[in-house]
Amino acid sequence: MVRSDLPGFYRLPIAERRRLMSEMAGLGQDELALLERMGALDEATADRMVENAIGVLPLPLGIATNFRINGRDYLIPMAIEEPSVIAAASNAARLAREGGGFTAKCSEPIMIGQILLEGVKDSGKAAKAILAKKKEIIKMANSFDETLVRLGGGAREIEVRRLRENMLAVHLLVDVRDAMGANAVNTMCEGVAPIIEKASGGKKTMAILSNLATSRMAEASVVYLGEVVGKEVVNGVVSAYRFAAADPYRCATHNKGIMNGIDAVAIATGNDWRAIEAGAHAYAATNGYSPLTKWEKTEEGNLRGSIRLPIAAGIVGGATRTNPIARISLKILGIKTAQELAQVMASVGLAQNFAAIRALSTEGIQKGHMKLHARNIAITAGATGGEIEAVASRMVEEGKVSVDGARGIMAKKPGRKQLGTRK
Repeated sequence: MVRSDLPGFYRLPIAERRRLMSEMAGLGQDELALLERMGALDEATADRMVENAIGVLPLPLGIATNFRINGRDYLIPMAIEEPSVIAAASNAARLAREGGGFTAKCSEPIMIGQILLEGVKDSGKAAKAILAKKKEIIKMANSFDETLVRLGGGAREIEVRRLRENMLAVHLLVDVRDAMGANAVNTMCEGVAPIIEKASGGKKTMAILSNLATSRMAEASVVYLGEVVGKEVVNGVVSAYRFAAADPYRCATHNKGIMNGIDAVAIATGNDWRAIEAGAHAYAATNGYSPLTKWEKTEEGNLRGSIRLPIAAGIVGGATRTNPIARISLKILGIKTAQELAQVMASVGLAQNFAAIRALSTEGIQKGHMKLHARNIAITAGATGGEIEAVASRMVEEGKVSVDGARGIMAKKPGRKQLGTRK
């Protein structure tokens, strides 16, 4: 019988938690053995990273090739379970090389912390009083993280926003250097809240980082030569972009395709992909919901694309240093700063978007995707070794990519019984 009230569960060793889960969920020995495989992440590290750990969930880690960004070549680690994403990004980067590759830039790594005030009697007067104490507030904020200040970062500015009557948001802008910055910003916001409360006459209801990091923007651009990709692709991509710009239902999927690439790099490098996702979609919705990319046809008949979005990614602290695979991914990338990582992510997002809408506007998204997806289906159906590719190819040829389709193909082989049937 499964029970969820498990007092003291967090105190148990991982092995004991597994044993308990095995008994309650009816796991077999083979399933228990899979949970015991920790891979590159040892039990002690996993237990420190999350509460109530019982194992790890591996994701395939692949390398996107062909990327040339700001005149430099990159091998880009991507962790993702979806077929075709890495292949699509690599192919888009290959085509981009003919036009010089990607050009990217990034603003300073400024994160925004918010101190929310309620019960403010006169918001105008309170705002002036807060701004009058700007130097004192910034000085105190920096006293909470002297290491960050020593590295060249720290609190830089404050802003006051009136949200509604009797409610103010005070923004503390912090240069977090090569970190994502959540812990540093949250600590500073909590630390300066008493000064702000006193100056405003209001009451602090919360103090926390915002994931809408509009002061930490990354941009990338690319030109696909018309003579390389073809007139049909140029026109098709521009048409697909216009569709996304006109319709939020299409735009959501348009932006999701961008994040397929950005998230995969974030996960591979141990970054908080959920924070990046939240910031990207919030930014896209600041003036209605809009595409994060823009595509246009040049006078020469080429295709020009660009992307702009907030990317709060770090190369120090958190899982970027705790997870050994994340450290390896950063080493493969060979980047030196968090800003460089954001430039890479933006370029991957732009490439991913091109690949997706190019497929949509020409051959259709399923054709290329299904070629890769068919392999997973063949494995699910029980194919092994060289049989996997043969079964996958046959399914694509027949246009029946499904477990039943794979089993039907396998059953036709001499001496092979169809899985899932009784003879």
